[in-house]
Amino acid sequence: MTIQSIIKKAVKRLELEGKLLTPDFYAEAFCKEAQKAGMQSEDCNQVDKFSKTLNKDIQKELTKYRIKTISELARFLISKLNRTNSTICTELLESQTAFTKRILQVVEVLHNAEATELAKQSIKLLNSNSNKSELEQFRQYWINFITTYDDTFLNKLKTFGSVDSNNLRKTIDSLNISLASTDSKNGTEELSRIASLLVSSFVPSIASSVNDKIATLSEKIKNNPSLLDSVSIESEIRSIILLRIALDKESVQEMLESLDGVLDKLSLRLIEMIERSDDSTLEIQKIKSELATYNEDTSHDFKVAHKKLLIIATALEENTQLLTKDLKDHSTEITVLSKKIRKLERELEKAKIASKEDFLTKLYNKRALDEFMNVKEAEFERYGHNFSVVMFDLDHFKDVNDTYGHDAGDAVLGAFAKILKKEARSVDVVGRFGGEEFMALLSETDTKGGAIFAEKVRAHVQKARFMYKGERIEVTVSCGVSERKLHTSLVSVVNSADEYLYKAKKDGRNQVAYKK
Repeated sequence: MTIQSIIKKAVKRLELEGKLLTPDFYAEAFCKEAQKAGMQSEDCNQVDKFSKTLNKDIQKELTKYRIKTISELARFLISKLNRTNSTICTELLESQTAFTKRILQVVEVLHNAEATELAKQSIKLLNSNSNKSELEQFRQYWINFITTYDDTFLNKLKTFGSVDSNNLRKTIDSLNISLASTDSKNGTEELSRIASLLVSSFVPSIASSVNDKIATLSEKIKNNPSLLDSVSIESEIRSIILLRIALDKESVQEMLESLDGVLDKLSLRLIEMIERSDDSTLEIQKIKSELATYNEDTSHDFKVAHKKLLIIATALEENTQLLTKDLKDHSTEITVLSKKIRKLERELEKAKIASKEDFLTKLYNKRALDEFMNVKEAEFERYGHNFSVVMFDLDHFKDVNDTYGHDAGDAVLGAFAKILKKEARSVDVVGRFGGEEFMALLSETDTKGGAIFAEKVRAHVQKARFMYKGERIEVTVSCGVSERKLHTSLVSVVNSADEYLYKAKKDGRNQVAYKK
């Protein structure tokens, strides 16, 4: 294996693990891939080389703290030299860990489901002798939480009393809400049971994974069962059920195609061996004929396929000793090919996911957006289904990178992506068009509806608290809106939305521009 292939695998490993391309993370990934490939690298063995020159007590500490890189070794030795008393330092570290656990236990009992779950996972992490990369990953989770946290939902309670966002108990005590009747309680409990059963029916029975749309609607119904009384939810439920059925059908089709492929290869191989056999019986000749015509059979039934394979296996066991010898001769080749097929299947699955998903924001990338736009265009030309295109651009984003660094810029992009996904409907498509520019495709929506959606996103961004390393970053967004019916082609409507985006930037930013 060449050094270039190891470098590519190291970068790919970082992408799969969700880590940034920093020197330390890259060095760790490179050494893992080099070791996996059986290649010796002097840079990867420097820690072992230098640690062997230290006394055994320090070597034990290096093993305990899982020192893997030169920078970690340097920081460890510097801290070792700076210590006046190792016992005091150990006690202080244990005290700080206990203090952190106590804070997480307090957060765990607060009234926020996301913070509670994150606190539970963080406590488990502290109890499991976690390494630096795992701690860094959870630190980023907390940064994402505080960056996207929005307590404006408390404003809905203003009609029932005063709201104090800093004191939830005081807010609840001040609410003037009469107790619900027994019938209302029974109705709510009934809806909760129905919601639980309905959500269970959404899970595909054959497909191995749950679609994002199914997960989103399931979470919404579980959190608010009263939505089942709403007429508007009916169409969403129907579409999710159809999607679940489609996922199961797709998985069954993949199974059948895989089985057909195995039978095709098996038939060719067996026909070849039967033709070489000197003692072919009438029964084997019959099986040969059946195998030769198998591809012409349009029936795709598991029982039929199983029956055919059973007949083939029985006949060969009773009448062909040559098969056993030939299979033994080719067993090594079959094993190698099987491993290659499994590897190619895994790489293909990863490539399918990566080809449509933006690595940083987890939204659709430009390639996926182009595909969705072509679908929307086909629906418009055939059925007249109108749609709107909304372009978003984060204002002064270059200043964020220059002032706070590219890590802060990445955090801002990820937080904005969550806001965009939260405000969008399940039938809408949102994605990263490129750089700090995003796009939304709104089904059955005219310019006015698109402007309302864009304004909701703009206001949400302006109110949200974008935090990075304890500092708040002021972020605003400019938007351009255009609808398909007002233009002669798909290219024209996209260019129009982009021109209105430019107008919004030119007129002062932090605003929505469209044809009024």
